[in-house]
Amino acid sequence: MKKIHNTKNAPAPVGPYNQAIEYNGVLYGSGQIALNPATGELVMDTIEAETKQVMENIKAMLENAGTNFEKVLKCSVFVSDMGNYSRINTVYASYFNEDTAPARELVEVANLPKYVNVEISVIAAL
Repeated sequence: MKKIHNTKNAPAPVGPYNQAIEYNGVLYGSGQIALNPATGELVMDTIEAETKQVMENIKAMLENAGTNFEKVLKCSVFVSDMGNYSRINTVYASYFNEDTAPARELVEVANLPKYVNVEISVIAAL
């Protein structure tokens, strides 16, 4: 049976989905963008600030489900401009131990929700 996970410490879903679903010992996290959950405002001052907010939203989602970045198995990273790769990657990397970092793809897409620059989803062990 699947278990729904939502926390007020990450942006509330704005459609027919939940922040994360637990099933059979695995957490499937919805894509996170740089919405500040306290204000509902986008954090887009710099690509680094935007990426940090995305990662903090993921952190809140993981913690709410009782897991953490060490147990992340896979990340899907979507960016609006591959030219921001190194700047996004620097912030992203600060949340993981390089030796145990998850599998990942990073792809450039035409548009993202609210026309943000980065969206990240995760799959994690519980």
